[in-house]
Amino acid sequence: MTSTASVHDGTDGADVAPEQLSDVVIRFAGDSGDGMQLTGSQFTNTSAILGNDLSTLPDFPAEIRAPAGTLPGVSAFQVRIADYDIHTPGDVPDVLVAMNPAALKTNIGDLKPNGILILNSNEFKKVNFKKAKYEVDPREDGSLDGFRVFEVELTRLTREALAETELGNRDKDRCKNLFALGMIYWLFSRTMDNTIEWLGKKFAKKPDIAAANIRAMNAGWNYCDITGAFQVRYEVMPAKLEPGTYRNINGNSAAALGFVAGSRRSGLPLFLGSYPITPASSLLHELARYKHFNVTTFQAEDEIAAICASIGAAFGGSLAITTTSGPGIALKSEGMNLAVMTELPMVVVNIQRGGPSTGLPTKTEQSDLLQVLFGRNGESPMPVVAPSSPADCFDAAVEACRIALRHMVPVIFLSDGYLANGSEPWKLPTVEDLPDLRGNFASGDDLDDDGQFLPYRRDAETLARPWAVPGTPGLEHRIGGLEKQDGTGNVSYDPENHELMTHLRAEKVARVADTIGDLEVHGDPEGGELLVMGWGSTLGAITGAVNTACDNGLKVSRAHLRHLNPFPKNLGDVLSRFDKVLMPEMNTGQLALLLRGKFLKDIVTYSKVQGKPFTRNEILAKIEEMMEVGND
Repeated sequence: MTSTASVHDGTDGADVAPEQLSDVVIRFAGDSGDGMQLTGSQFTNTSAILGNDLSTLPDFPAEIRAPAGTLPGVSAFQVRIADYDIHTPGDVPDVLVAMNPAALKTNIGDLKPNGILILNSNEFKKVNFKKAKYEVDPREDGSLDGFRVFEVELTRLTREALAETELGNRDKDRCKNLFALGMIYWLFSRTMDNTIEWLGKKFAKKPDIAAANIRAMNAGWNYCDITGAFQVRYEVMPAKLEPGTYRNINGNSAAALGFVAGSRRSGLPLFLGSYPITPASSLLHELARYKHFNVTTFQAEDEIAAICASIGAAFGGSLAITTTSGPGIALKSEGMNLAVMTELPMVVVNIQRGGPSTGLPTKTEQSDLLQVLFGRNGESPMPVVAPSSPADCFDAAVEACRIALRHMVPVIFLSDGYLANGSEPWKLPTVEDLPDLRGNFASGDDLDDDGQFLPYRRDAETLARPWAVPGTPGLEHRIGGLEKQDGTGNVSYDPENHELMTHLRAEKVARVADTIGDLEVHGDPEGGELLVMGWGSTLGAITGAVNTACDNGLKVSRAHLRHLNPFPKNLGDVLSRFDKVLMPEMNTGQLALLLRGKFLKDIVTYSKVQGKPFTRNEILAKIEEMMEVGND
């Protein structure tokens, strides 16, 4: 917590003005059935309504039904709120709410020294110590001495608060997360009105459940207010954000809205062919809500059927997308090749997760870059667009649609679990600010002098072929996976034609660079000693680290890539201006490998493959290390 003014006098926190903080990081942790994601989401939504800038990091257990109280079953939700523009959900929490010993053991290593630790003491018993692999009670061995520990009988107090209800103990215990939320609302001077309203809507058909949760939350608030357990309250004032209408949004929701916007701005129906897979499934759920915007969602029997259905939709004149994660990309690769060969516009969405194989299905990684670039047989290039924040997923989705429709190519939208599940305030764009994606389909007038339709006759600027909807008189043509003859689209085994078409498909993708603009350098555009370059979800940590380094007097610049194929035209020039280039990646150095090979520039790889995003301080330490080496 960054304190800007301390005003408490050591008396009951309810009797004094709250202590003003610039930002705070709070983490809720417990069993996957303890409602930690709901608790964190409600605190986040309330803070968004109050005008704080914020960033979140949900952490889901990989095992669906891990035994209660065990380490693999721990679920956590971290949220950072601030009165200024922030870029990450925070390196370490200032406050940790641990609902059981397993949650404590999994998360205590991250808690800031002298941080606030709230424990549900009812769960700290011998059987749970054994499940969490504690040999002794951590409250008694001195391991918690560096923190401000508050033991609260959350389970017992929740049951007492609900004693007059007809709920059984099991249902009462499900409300203890709302008791904890009420405590945190009190501690950080938040109103409960938004959550009360949400509970009323959520359980409109079960008013007794809504009333119980509201009662438990009020009990948590009153516990803090009456007992004086906390000697001070805190407050984070609204951030001074750019004027506009904002909503809190996660990456997958933003991407879904981006694809709907692409559909509306192109005038085309949107078709999603998908097979459920973590962490991409919520895109399917989200888009299924937009049927009234001419959106069709199709849950196929497998990944292959999903992409083939999307190819068929593209052939029929829809804006087609398919969603998956790394294992699904492996299965879709033959279909992606078919889309390359037929030169139909569609977007393949890859929400990356830890691999290989099933790997870390609920954790984040950036390890699919080489897969989406080269993981297909033959020469089959595809443009790749990578969003850099949850809110940016909207703009990146619109951009992927633009490239696909203008250049008649399948495009990769390369996000990851950190962006998909994380959230931040998103300023709603105006329709006029969105690109006009309307295109012209081929018509009966698009015939040559002999009255023949040439489905592979190319636009002089983009090399895009005509898009002919089946059933249009005079535009009959064949598509498929066999090589096409230039112009006519007839099946061709001619060696020279195959080489020509191979180069044409590659050049068509390369010409996308004509419309994406130059790479922007933040810092010294003329160059200098160190450039920190990244792509995708590393933007927040890199921005925070570089800003801090500059505040400390170091001359460091940064640049971030959205387009990974093709690269911006000025990328080589940007790299040449700096003595050293640092590339943090959540893989073992995949983009750095590509840049070394293409531009013959030494790139220092900073790799992290732990299923966790980079922190600001990790990158800052690497920057300081490299600058010190350069100054020796």
